[in-house]
Amino acid sequence: MNDLRHLRDLHLAPGQYPAGRSHLSAASALVRCAGYLYVVADDELHLGVFRADDGAPGQLLRLFPGELPAAPAERKAAKPDLEALALLPAMPGYAQGALLALGSGSRPNRQQALLLALDERGAVRGAPRLIDLAPLYAALHLQFADLNIEGAFILGQQLLLLQRGNQGQAGNAAVHFAWPAVQAWLLGQAAAPLPQAVQILALGELDGVALGFTDGAALADGRWLFSAVAENTTDSYRDGACLGAVLGLVEADGRIRRLASLGPQWKVEGLALQQRGRRLLLNLVTDADDPRIAASLLALELELPG
Repeated sequence: MNDLRHLRDLHLAPGQYPAGRSHLSAASALVRCAGYLYVVADDELHLGVFRADDGAPGQLLRLFPGELPAAPAERKAAKPDLEALALLPAMPGYAQGALLALGSGSRPNRQQALLLALDERGAVRGAPRLIDLAPLYAALHLQFADLNIEGAFILGQQLLLLQRGNQGQAGNAAVHFAWPAVQAWLLGQAAAPLPQAVQILALGELDGVALGFTDGAALADGRWLFSAVAENTTDSYRDGACLGAVLGLVEADGRIRRLASLGPQWKVEGLALQQRGRRLLLNLVTDADDPRIAASLLALELELPG
C-alpha cells in the first residue's frame, strides 16, 4: 500500500537491554497515550516505552523478574507471551487510568497480566501489579480448544478480548466482558466475571490462508478496527510464514469491512489510532519472527466509510 509509511525501527537507548541487544524485535501490541507509545513484545519481560513524536531510542520498563533463555526453543517455552495491551479508563486507585498487558493464554505460563498506573502526563508510575488471568480465562478455555488472546481494548462499557483463529482451526472471535465487572475483579472486589457474549467473526483469507486477529482498537461511534495477518500455522504455539496483513472494520451489527491490505512485507501485530472525525491516523508495529531484526513502527491514514 502506497500510503503506508515506515516511521522508524524500535531501537533502544544504550544499556537498556539486559543482554546487550539494541532493539525490540517481536512487537505484539501497541497503545498510544498522550506523548507515549507503549509496546509489548511477546518474547520479552519488559514494556517498551517510546516517545510518540520523535525518533529517540526507547526505554525498557521491567514487568517480570529474571531473564529469559537466549536459545530460541527454550525462550519460546519460558516466555510470558504478552500479546495484548489495553488502555484502561480512570478507576479507584488509578485516577489517570492504567495499562493492562495480557498474556495469550495459550499455555499455563502465559496466563499472567500486568496492571500499570499512569500519571497525568500519560507516563507509567509505580511498580506493575501482577494479576493471575487463569480465573478470567477459565471459561475461554472451555470455549476455545486453542486459546490465543491477541488484542484487548475498551469499547464503551465493555472490555473486548480478541481470540485469534489459526489455519484449519477454530475461527476468530471477539469476547465481550462487562467492563464494570472486570474492573471490580482487577481491584480485588469481586470474582472474575464470565463473558457477556462470544462473537464469532469470519475474517476471510489471503492466498488460501486464514486471517487471524493480531490487535484491535475502538472507534468513537461504537465500531472498531482490527489488524489481522495470514500466518500459515495450525496452532497458537508454532510460527508460520506470513503471507500478508490487513486492516478491517467491524460494524455495530458485526458486519466486517476490509479497509486496507498491507502487503506481505509487514507482519503487523499492534495497532493504535487517533480519530479526527472520519479521518484515522494509525500507528502500527510489526513482528519479523526473527530476534535479529528490529520491529518497525509504521503510519497510515484512512478515511472511515460512513
